[in-house]
Amino acid sequence: MTKNSGIRRMKTRNLAILATALSSGAAYAQSSVTLFGLIDTGIAYTSNARSDPAVPSKGGTNWSMITGIINTSRWGLHGNESLGDGLSAIFWLESGFDSTNGAFKNGGDLFGRQAWVGVASHEYGSVTLGRQYDLVVDYLAPISATGSGFAANLAQHPYDNDNLNNNMRLNNAVKFSSAAFDGLQVGAMYAFSNEAGGFSNNNAYSLGARYARGPVTVSAAFLQVNRNAGQPNPSGAASTTDGDALTTGGRLQIYGAGAQYAFGKSSVGLVWTHSSTEDVTGILQGGSTTIGALHGHGIKFDNFEVNGQYFVMPAFSVGASYVYTMASFEPLAGTTARPHWNQVMAQANYRLSPRTEVFLEGTYQRVSGGNGNPVFDAGVFNLPPSTGSSQTVVTVGLQHRF
Repeated sequence: MTKNSGIRRMKTRNLAILATALSSGAAYAQSSVTLFGLIDTGIAYTSNARSDPAVPSKGGTNWSMITGIINTSRWGLHGNESLGDGLSAIFWLESGFDSTNGAFKNGGDLFGRQAWVGVASHEYGSVTLGRQYDLVVDYLAPISATGSGFAANLAQHPYDNDNLNNNMRLNNAVKFSSAAFDGLQVGAMYAFSNEAGGFSNNNAYSLGARYARGPVTVSAAFLQVNRNAGQPNPSGAASTTDGDALTTGGRLQIYGAGAQYAFGKSSVGLVWTHSSTEDVTGILQGGSTTIGALHGHGIKFDNFEVNGQYFVMPAFSVGASYVYTMASFEPLAGTTARPHWNQVMAQANYRLSPRTEVFLEGTYQRVSGGNGNPVFDAGVFNLPPSTGSSQTVVTVGLQHRF
């Protein structure tokens, strides 16, 4: 073998390897997997904070480092694979964590925020299966200040009673979300109870619609979780073991409507929601339904919110929201309580880069009419509830996305 022939064979082999790599790259280019996440951490001042859940009147001012001031810290993977003819296989895995100590959120579940797989069509929409958000979260939350809105966690309505702050996910769920047709998008969802002989014991369904045309968006949504208060099913649609339950007890129903007007990046929004729980035994207070033990025939809420965000400059925005909430609680015995809340939130946010921002955000809440029940004391997000009828929370923090 001559030296030149050896060189030619080596070149031929290298070209073959390169061609194989390029063809493989072309195939892999039809699919993608993305690692994503955010870390949100800051310092919080909380007035009248309880120091002992068992003694609601004991507490005082609290300075603390907390996670998830605006958005819960999280990481995850999402991806898609082209199946041809406009179809794609899609998936989403998302895990929440506490950035102050590294602990898992969502009761320690690895992918407690979301875990689903599905098929999407550019023309018709998507069908997804797994642990995922309902249509109230998908269609109403974006026009609120809370949840996927600009202020998120600290703008949460009392107890997140309407799930706009997406504390609750639905397990065993099948969801259809349509593509937008002339600005109209609709969705439907069903979540199985997964209980033999108990098809309707903790199953759920949700419906929603959104119309967006120009600067105007109008949305409406409905959610119902069917539960048997006397026979809990923790493995059903709404889990009671992951720390995400809004209430415990019987049937949970949430519905509402809202509208948003956008001018540039700025916006104003109006939202109304109604929620109710029959045979209630607990409500989310201070991050736990155990703290919020509440035994009665039922509880109902109506929430009225107005919000606005204004960009003073491309990197600097200010925002605010006002929420009035009125409730009716019917105890097992005694007089019906009719508490009502006034809550004001204000925020200033400055983007240091497209992925990093610093913020100052505060919330003041005042409640009356609770008939002395400590469950109806003031409480902001999942921070320690107040020792009385009012609470102020002021935070400063840093958020980074990746």
